[in-house]
Amino acid sequence: MRSFDFAAGTAVLTGAASGIGAALADGLARRGSHLVLLDRDAERLDAVAAALHAAHPDLEIDTHVVDLADAAATDRVAAEIRRRHPRVRLLINNAGVALGGRFDQVTLEEFSWVVDINFRAVVRLTHRLLPALKAEPGAHLVNVSSLFGLIAPAGQAAYAASKFAVRGFTEALRHELVDDGIGVTSVHPGGINTRIAANARVGSGVDVTEHERGLRQFEKLLTIAPATAAEVILRAVARRRGRVLIGWSAKLPDLLARLAPASYGRVLALGLRRVAAPARSGGSPPPTSPASGVPAQRRVDQPAGENTREAT
Repeated sequence: MRSFDFAAGTAVLTGAASGIGAALADGLARRGSHLVLLDRDAERLDAVAAALHAAHPDLEIDTHVVDLADAAATDRVAAEIRRRHPRVRLLINNAGVALGGRFDQVTLEEFSWVVDINFRAVVRLTHRLLPALKAEPGAHLVNVSSLFGLIAPAGQAAYAASKFAVRGFTEALRHELVDDGIGVTSVHPGGINTRIAANARVGSGVDVTEHERGLRQFEKLLTIAPATAAEVILRAVARRRGRVLIGWSAKLPDLLARLAPASYGRVLALGLRRVAAPARSGGSPPPTSPASGVPAQRRVDQPAGENTREAT
């Protein structure tokens, strides 16, 4: 398959208002792509679009404010994109949310909310826009999974389930679309420095104080700048790579899971104890919480953008 050509093609990007999404939008614009940007946060999305317009006045930049948890709204936006952009060269499903807490600490509604946005919205938008991708020779699809699409630690049942599903869905599409000339990339970010701690949502049955204490410890792992992650992703698209792991915090756990697929959890727990040890008085592990590279989300009564719930 030939290298991907960004120039003068249309790229659709979800979760574009901040973090990895905003960095991807900037990187795509610098490569000459026209942009269709989706996010829930209208104010942040407008700011990103305005900056891109100013820097790249020759590019077409459309924005759509949409909550991807709303299937009907997602369908309407997809239909509008198809109407205005019948040929899409690149689709990047980047938006996502996270939910901290063991399976018995979250409600089924909270669990479904994560799956709806992280997995079902990816499937829905991909299905709606696949004809547009097929109409553009050399098109490409990117689905942002997670480190937790490679490993599944305690306290992340909903998030890991959704991101493992994204991984499986993406791998199947990679095999199905090869004859159509469409490249497919699954992305697994590690410790990306986003606003994860400030924006994290907590399951209804989780002790919030303990959860927040744990999140502060996990911030030590978030060392990769969103712009760095975006460049890794876009270089992988250019080279038509099928899978991308970003950072040692993704590559080492992936190796561990390959070497000890049934017992890596004990090693992860030991590592988390060492991360938390300087700030804790006892020897118990920190509360389970979203870790490196995990998208996060404010509580539902707080405003937030699709990409501030990211991962990424």
